[in-house]
Amino acid sequence: MKKIVFLIAFIAASVGGYAQTNSELLNHYEKFYKQMKLQGDLQGSINALTHIIVLEPSQARKDTLAYYYLSANQFVQALNVIGIEKDENASAIAVEVKAASLKSLNQGEKALEQYEILFKKEPSIYVAYELADLKTQLGKFNEAMVNIEYGLKNSKDEDKIGFYETQQPYEVNAKAAFLYQKAISQFSLNKEDFDTPINTLKEALIEDPNFSLAKTIKQALLQKKAGVN
Repeated sequence: MKKIVFLIAFIAASVGGYAQTNSELLNHYEKFYKQMKLQGDLQGSINALTHIIVLEPSQARKDTLAYYYLSANQFVQALNVIGIEKDENASAIAVEVKAASLKSLNQGEKALEQYEILFKKEPSIYVAYELADLKTQLGKFNEAMVNIEYGLKNSKDEDKIGFYETQQPYEVNAKAAFLYQKAISQFSLNKEDFDTPINTLKEALIEDPNFSLAKTIKQALLQKKAGVN
């Protein structure tokens, strides 16, 4: 009997000690995480938050960790944290991570599914542009036009879209970016009509005269038109 009482007491003490140790560890990594964020240390934040999730997991923390991985351009790791399933009930940040990571990994169709969910949750010109861009890449030009028209209607003068085709990334007026996408779809839908997309690109350059990609495509269409004629 004494042995049984002793064993129970030992187990209780062990469990209590474990709980205390677990709590102490959690407190330590929460402080560590706070410090890493304060220092702007992305990898340190990832490490700290991973430990916190092991000790006390939550979906919100997993979503945040996945976003950190996305910010670090570690797209596979981001998806390993939250998966790639279509989930209408997932948080906006989780859907954004899935969409952007899948797009970066050249999984266009799957990325498109996620961006459609994100647009339902948080409609914006930026999500609309991602949708238009993906749809033109996938040859869905008529569908892209719907997102393009949304962007043209809702873009404000201060809104910018980033472009990365040069060694030095740059931003252009959002309306100009949507007009560029519109020109691409116009030409793709009717490759015998050069004037319509060229005129659309001229509109884009009025909106933003420094839009180098629009200049390049416009010049290419002018040359192609001259060759046909």
